[in-house]
Amino acid sequence: MPSNLKILALDTSTEACSVAVWADGNMVERFETGNQHSDLILPMVQAVLAEAGLALTQLDAVAFGRGPGSFTGLRIGAGVAQGLAFGANLPVVPISSLAALAQGVDAPRVLAAFDARMGQIYFGAYARNDQGLVELVGVEQVIAPAGIPLPEGTDWVGAGSGWDQYHALLLAHLGGHVARWQPQVYPRARFVAQLAAAEYRAGRTVVAEQALPVYLRDEVAVKRSKP
Repeated sequence: MPSNLKILALDTSTEACSVAVWADGNMVERFETGNQHSDLILPMVQAVLAEAGLALTQLDAVAFGRGPGSFTGLRIGAGVAQGLAFGANLPVVPISSLAALAQGVDAPRVLAAFDARMGQIYFGAYARNDQGLVELVGVEQVIAPAGIPLPEGTDWVGAGSGWDQYHALLLAHLGGHVARWQPQVYPRARFVAQLAAAEYRAGRTVVAEQALPVYLRDEVAVKRSKP
């Protein structure tokens, strides 16, 4: 187990595209919004590696936001992670994109939600441990905003595109459980890398072929009934 980890991380699960290198605890990151992931991702990888002064083969692992999130974005991220890891013979660390979003929120407990379309959200509740890393409370799920389980406690902070879209419904449903919510928060590769470092040290990695996206829902659109 290397004492000084070097991890390349990426997240393309939302309209934001980001790539980061965690090298000996130092972070180099690129972050852009605008749903241009297929054009941005590889140049961003090259840029962060160059700034960190590292070749792909000098890394210990590749980490990626495995979802849930945008179907197209997740396919791009998983494909790039697979290709880079396979070419350099590196293990892969899949990280929940909801967890990566929660990790970036300055709060001990976070209700992370992405807009899943069709009146639903991708949802997960996360609590920060003694090491400052978020851990899932319950399960990640795709659900209507008014159907999410009520969390214990009153100091939760909401974040993610699900809150941007459905904050009125969520606040009405959650009542006093939520202290506040933050608009325009995205998962970032720097937080994927932070979570991945702990996962790597715990031995929770996969080979490149097993670096697959997690959609939570397989339906891309509501099926219309025949007239």
